[in-house]
Amino acid sequence: MTADVGSLFEHAHATRVAVIGGGIAGLVAAREFAKVGMTVTLLEATDRLGGAIRSGEVDGIALDLGAESFATRGGHVRRLIDELGLGDAVVEPNRAGAWVAGLPGGKAAPLPKGGILGIPANPFAEDVRRVIGWGGAWRAYLDRLRPPLTIGHERSLGRLVRSRLGSAVLDRLVAPVTSGVYSARPDDIDPDIAAPGLNAALTRAGSLTGAVAELTAARSGEGKAPGAAVQGLDGGIGRLVDALAASLREQGVDIRTETPVASLDRAGGGWRILLGDETVEADVVIVATEESAARTLLAPHVAGLAAGPPTPGPVVHVVTLVLDAPELAAAPRGTGVLTVPGAFRAKALTHASAKWSWIAERAGSRREVVRVSFGAQGEAPVTDGMSDDEIAALAVEEASALLGVPLKRAQLRGFAIARFAQSQPAATIGLREATERTRDVIRSVPSLGAAGAWLAGTGLAQVVPDALEEADRVRRGALFG
Repeated sequence: MTADVGSLFEHAHATRVAVIGGGIAGLVAAREFAKVGMTVTLLEATDRLGGAIRSGEVDGIALDLGAESFATRGGHVRRLIDELGLGDAVVEPNRAGAWVAGLPGGKAAPLPKGGILGIPANPFAEDVRRVIGWGGAWRAYLDRLRPPLTIGHERSLGRLVRSRLGSAVLDRLVAPVTSGVYSARPDDIDPDIAAPGLNAALTRAGSLTGAVAELTAARSGEGKAPGAAVQGLDGGIGRLVDALAASLREQGVDIRTETPVASLDRAGGGWRILLGDETVEADVVIVATEESAARTLLAPHVAGLAAGPPTPGPVVHVVTLVLDAPELAAAPRGTGVLTVPGAFRAKALTHASAKWSWIAERAGSRREVVRVSFGAQGEAPVTDGMSDDEIAALAVEEASALLGVPLKRAQLRGFAIARFAQSQPAATIGLREATERTRDVIRSVPSLGAAGAWLAGTGLAQVVPDALEEADRVRRGALFG
């Protein structure tokens, strides 16, 4: 038995692994290979690791400029954080909740508590009626009077909500949520993906509001409080990238930034990766880049995988503002604002210093930190083509309108702009089936794997477990063949 273990270790150490891409998927995958002693090289084209997780200082405050939290579902991200020794840094957001702006008459109101994707269980609840009005509430109530949904299956969230509950619920509650969370229109969202269990509950309850009531009651019974779906890290999610990189270096992983890959070629029983004038030889390869680059590298070796450009996902610009604005200290509109699509030039705002106590502590008594997001599926951000100063000025203007508090450009202490070309939202209709077909053809090639948001969906709670699973699959194939 000892000899077998020793032989396996020697085999692992002799196995050369190349991970192409230094985002979270690549970092997590590289760590899985390094855990068993494999010789790992990680190649990142840019000068930084982390992908969509970006950090930087704004007016002397270290802040997240991209992803600022992680969904708690599944527990995968929290387990990774604990393994990396960051468990004590996990923090909860302020439970005050967000508002929705762009209601008739230019009004804004708190987003109703509970519900699923903005769909309410009780349209006559005061916080719901405040948003959709009496007319919207009575229209939504017809859902309970219409013939029951005995089949209970609809592929389009927008069509489902529109037909059962009417336009007020769709436009003022559901669309702001899907735009803010997925950067997507409700009509393009598959409820089976975005709200697992909803279609099955429709069959049992016979109505959409009844299905939502059933699911929210089940969540309450499991002790899942509204707003408890995300957590963050004191000091920012960027600490996760730093901890992963440190862990990899401790395990002897060769991390190379500013190292774009020109091509991936067969070399005997393994792979040759061309890096300009240099090559890297590997026995197994994980491609963990964004979709276009991944397809370019994989297509020559994967039958049925097109190398052409992918269907474009949303382009989002996130503008982080540090303002000398003590008038915002009372969090006039909770932890942020979602918008009725078309009502504002920005799609959403996060009042970061109201949402996270660690940011408030670092900002001090006068400064407030606000993040303004532009861009959604199917439309370029209005900030496209603007200079940085013009974008900052627009962000201050939109923040003032969304928060209902006069703010001036002169109050801006500092700003940062992060630009993201996101993958299509995982909940897009038909994407799951297409992704599964893509996975199947990639997995038909021994010693080759792929990971990242274009396959897993955006968000750490999707990317991390997917990268773990794919790395384990390729690792098992290399060791036990």
